[in-house]
Amino acid sequence: MKTTFKSYALGLGLGLGICGASLAAQPLLTPDQLQPLLQQTDVRLIDIRDPKAFEASHIDKAANAPYGKWRGPATNPGELPDTAKLVALVQSLGLTPSTHAIVISSGVDATDFGAMARVYWTLKSLGLKELSIVNGGMKAWEAAGKPVGKTQTQIVASNYAPTFDANWLATQQDVGKHIDLSNAALVDSRPDAFYQGKTRAPAAKLSGTLPGAQQLDFNQWFVPGTALFVDAGKAKDIATRVQRQQGQDMVAFCNTGHWAATDWFGLSEMAGLPNVKLYAGSMVDWTQSKDAPRMANQPGRAQSLAYDAQKWWEKTFK
Repeated sequence: MKTTFKSYALGLGLGLGICGASLAAQPLLTPDQLQPLLQQTDVRLIDIRDPKAFEASHIDKAANAPYGKWRGPATNPGELPDTAKLVALVQSLGLTPSTHAIVISSGVDATDFGAMARVYWTLKSLGLKELSIVNGGMKAWEAAGKPVGKTQTQIVASNYAPTFDANWLATQQDVGKHIDLSNAALVDSRPDAFYQGKTRAPAAKLSGTLPGAQQLDFNQWFVPGTALFVDAGKAKDIATRVQRQQGQDMVAFCNTGHWAATDWFGLSEMAGLPNVKLYAGSMVDWTQSKDAPRMANQPGRAQSLAYDAQKWWEKTFK
């Protein structure tokens, strides 16, 4: 792993360049690029792992803000928490508009990257402009031989009171209008079984996808065999797989806005495409709608009943 990571990190560093003080932060950082930044007073490393993992070992000067704090209720974790809760969380981390906020998680797999991307998206929507993700997370940091410890960081809370900027958010109503008018590229970030309606998230009421949606499985953004996100050049190549008319929005969705955050990050932040939005509530929100939601790739009634019976059996007797 060390050899693979170091060779990839070198390529990433050359491809993206080292960020100068007058330039916006680059969205992806290698461990080598992160290490010197930790000495800067305007940098805040946000570790979103669970408290137990954080307390066992973390990067010095990191602050712990578990991923669950950035998510919605159990009925649909993709929903945004109340703005007041997000503001309180941002303040507790000492964040201000001038902070370079760097998000890190375990880096154990591609799904874990979605957690970092979702927090990045949330912070951007709360007005922070200097944002980065540690590519490969703690796994890459440790593989590169970087130091870890158990020192708890003392943070002075800020009084920053942001309002939520919906520029990168698509709501259920927005998606409904896009379907009515066929005026957006809807991007299903889920693996094929979900897209084809063969399975669904437990909280989703129906299987299938949004009418007219194109599939862009979130797994495609990673260097094969690793949890390392591809470089900007490769990201631009992947982004060309999504077709949209000039001027249209692009809306990424999945089950609960987690995998879709990876697609959003790749399309918006790495490939640099404009007007890319995240349907935060995604298919759980869509299928829980009081109105009969429009669907594609939806299985027949008999197949749906058989699926429901199987899941009930597994939940009850296993």
